[in-house]
Amino acid sequence: MARFPRPKRLEGFDFEKNPNVTPEVVADLKAPTWVREGRPLVLIGDSGTGMSHLLIGIGTAIAETGLSVRHTTTSALVNELAEADANRRLSSVIARYSKTDLLYLDEFGYLNLDRKGAKLLFQIFTEREERKATAVATNSPFTEWDKTFGDARLCAAIADRIAFRCTLIQTGTESYRFQATQESLFPGQ
Repeated sequence: MARFPRPKRLEGFDFEKNPNVTPEVVADLKAPTWVREGRPLVLIGDSGTGMSHLLIGIGTAIAETGLSVRHTTTSALVNELAEADANRRLSSVIARYSKTDLLYLDEFGYLNLDRKGAKLLFQIFTEREERKATAVATNSPFTEWDKTFGDARLCAAIADRIAFRCTLIQTGTESYRFQATQESLFPGQ
């Protein structure tokens, strides 16, 4: 049901390669307390810094406690909502997403949304606010989200909902994948 794009576990996350991420904070996120309290999780960092790994690993740990988890990209969710709206099924799709204990939105802010897409996504955040946990992984700091949503007021409302009582993890700017590629091409340098 979670639809993770690939298997990842927190035990496989290399904290030494990314010292911005503290093991203690991640260990706390393995416990379902924050999910049951409907608190958000925000991961901010550049591509390749472990955000998706953390999302999938935390999501796997939460699913193993028996709670429902759903992983999707932000663009896939917005596309699904737009299709549902066009087919007059929007209420049922929003209801389905509002029941999931933990919703993960990967690649949040990677693509700019049109006004309609932003409003549809806002409905998901509103339905889940303070009742169900939502986690996002983004390469954009909060101050740049207005570019994604194109509407300053709507952006402020979404940021307000996702930032309230959230756990914030900044994964940094050093790409693990890039480092691994360099090490394989130029060992010992």
